[in-house]
Amino acid sequence: MNDSPAATAPTPAAPGGLPLIGHAHRLARDPLPFFTSLRRHGSVVRINIGPTPAYVVTDPALTRRVLVTDAVHFTKGGKIIDALRMFFGDGLATVADGDTHLRNRRLMQPMFNKAHIATRGDAMIDQVRSMVGAWRAGEARDVYADMNDITLAAFLVALFGTDLPGHLQDEFTALMPAIMKGTIRQTVLPSWITRLPLPANRAHTARVARLRALIDQAIDHRTRAAADGVAEPAGCPHAAGQQAPQEGLFTTLLTAEDPLTRQQLQDEAITLLTGAIETTGTTLAWTLYEITRHPGIEERLRAELAAVCQDRPLRYEDLDRLPYARRVLQEAVRKYGPAWMVTRTATQDVDLGGHRIPAGADVVWSPYLHQHDPASFPDPEVFDPDRWTPKRAPATRGSFLAFGDGRRKCIGENFAWSELQIILATVLQLWPRFDLTSRPPRPQAVVTVKPDAMTMTFRQAADGTRPVDAGPTPGCAR
Repeated sequence: MNDSPAATAPTPAAPGGLPLIGHAHRLARDPLPFFTSLRRHGSVVRINIGPTPAYVVTDPALTRRVLVTDAVHFTKGGKIIDALRMFFGDGLATVADGDTHLRNRRLMQPMFNKAHIATRGDAMIDQVRSMVGAWRAGEARDVYADMNDITLAAFLVALFGTDLPGHLQDEFTALMPAIMKGTIRQTVLPSWITRLPLPANRAHTARVARLRALIDQAIDHRTRAAADGVAEPAGCPHAAGQQAPQEGLFTTLLTAEDPLTRQQLQDEAITLLTGAIETTGTTLAWTLYEITRHPGIEERLRAELAAVCQDRPLRYEDLDRLPYARRVLQEAVRKYGPAWMVTRTATQDVDLGGHRIPAGADVVWSPYLHQHDPASFPDPEVFDPDRWTPKRAPATRGSFLAFGDGRRKCIGENFAWSELQIILATVLQLWPRFDLTSRPPRPQAVVTVKPDAMTMTFRQAADGTRPVDAGPTPGCAR
């Protein structure tokens, strides 16, 4: 890795840098076109964020070296991770590489295997159906906000169990959007500004403290319920004679032989909640938008769903029988990121593709950039779910990095696909028609690539009916 300087080439600098601020104005004004333009200048391109250089990797093969082959030389870190650590603490997404990360990941891995997720599948479906079915026909709705609310509510059910008190769920739902907005602000502003006693900083600190208090209450509730042997709300008419389902994914951490501290439990819960709403909600909003633009895709989705479910509500075991829905969602993830800039820190002087990366430098990679590379994804701006058919998908191998790769790959990928499919299928089942009522949204790069504005109306069929009744799925009311 430490070749002689003669073996390396000068790293090309991106054009357009300004004194003192470097390329910060491009990152603030047009980050997505700026990032995709870097591919023209080389496989590794130097940009300046203020006076500090950062090295953007535009070649997916080199990104794989950063994340997998030579990961020991590129530790979790950089400006974005450091800013998020102020909010997440040392959760799985931000904790430094080493024994703590390895221990916590091994401890949490069983929470996210497919068999464990399946134990919460029907409860998630019931939660989603109750929320989507409560929308008023013809009302203009903020789709991005709706998708975030639904993904959070479904994840709370999966994480803490079906008997989480209603006031806790309501406060989580009300608090998280403001916290995410404050966290995004923390990542884009200079650190010295975020440390000042400004009203916005104080408000963000207070909200994070309240979130941690809510998580404590949820943990205490779950611990008491487990001690009392309560897994479902009292009075469930189907409980008698049936084995109670698992209380929630978080029980895995609460009952571990080598348990986490209360601070660590808070950190992991915040990390999981944030990942559940920001990336999943963004993907769903963009998916619904693309469906409104492509009637043929909508027709195929509805036909597949009708063939699998007939006239009954979705069941968790149906998800594996909806391959086209999975391809539509994967194409939305590809086209819109959702992450657009991720950082690592070089632990020593490193040769990367013939370019010298100095120790301590930020190394930047971008799922958005790789997933818009025409070499791997022809016509990358075209929304084409069929690029994920078994015949065509192998050509994309190594360039689809929405969930990362290597030892820091997103632990919740299986859960994300399940939740995405549940919510998309439920919207399609309960609402035969939906239309975009705002102007076409523009991608806005913050932590994820989110729509800047998106409203839709959801309508019943011409005869006033829905294809599937909006009531709960068979079983306990959850």
